[in-house]
Amino acid sequence: MGRVTARRPVVRISADRRTERPDTLAVEEPLEIRVSGEPLTVTMRTPGDDFDLVAGFLAAEGVIQTAADLPAMRICTDADETGAPTFNVVDVTLATGLEPPAARAFATTSACGVCGTASIDLLRRRAPYDLSTDQVRLDPALLSALPDRLRDAQRVFEKTGGLHAAGLFDAHGSLLAIREDVGRHNAVDKIIGWALRAGRLPLTGHVLMVSGRASFELVQKAVIAGIPVLAAVSAPSSLAVDLAAEARLTLVGFLRGTSMNVYSETRRVGP
Repeated sequence: MGRVTARRPVVRISADRRTERPDTLAVEEPLEIRVSGEPLTVTMRTPGDDFDLVAGFLAAEGVIQTAADLPAMRICTDADETGAPTFNVVDVTLATGLEPPAARAFATTSACGVCGTASIDLLRRRAPYDLSTDQVRLDPALLSALPDRLRDAQRVFEKTGGLHAAGLFDAHGSLLAIREDVGRHNAVDKIIGWALRAGRLPLTGHVLMVSGRASFELVQKAVIAGIPVLAAVSAPSSLAVDLAAEARLTLVGFLRGTSMNVYSETRRVGP
């Protein structure tokens, strides 16, 4: 596995001082996903939990639904220009009868994922779980505690200040899994991939907490995984709210201190 942090020189300037010192940064490297040796796509990510990332990506694309759909994954040790292994290629084998999505001739950025590849209508047709039947209820005080619990578990963020995080919590507020990445969507894919490989899907009665804003894509991924509640410390987009309402997902934004905005399925938040 590649390094998740790197050291680079930096000149730090304050009101009356100028000093040069090394700084710790989050690593961003490409990950190529191949299916039976054929290139599918490239995403920019922070190395680590790459199998979870790939499994979560394929689940979010509607290609797989269970661990049995992904019988084999391996890291290809391709070499860089110096001959050193990069560990930046994962080749997967799909179960018989499953077809990969069309190969993409572009790199997926760490910022926004594969923007615009899924519409609400498409998601409605392929979402494997019905969130309307999820009866989980959450006390606002429990939700208010989640951002601090997520931040306390962000080990790499403490060193770099440059990573997003996604945390999966149960209905009692216990943190079950956390993943960090330079990309919000990658961190969520790693959570979903972890759950899929552990046989935990659908994630009925769980909360997905993210460290940034709530985009359409993050709502899409939560719906695909059967997660009834998505909470974010920042704002949602209009399309994210529309999709959450359509899918009957509870979307919480601006979760800071004791205040929050609940944009959809408000029945799940309250005493």
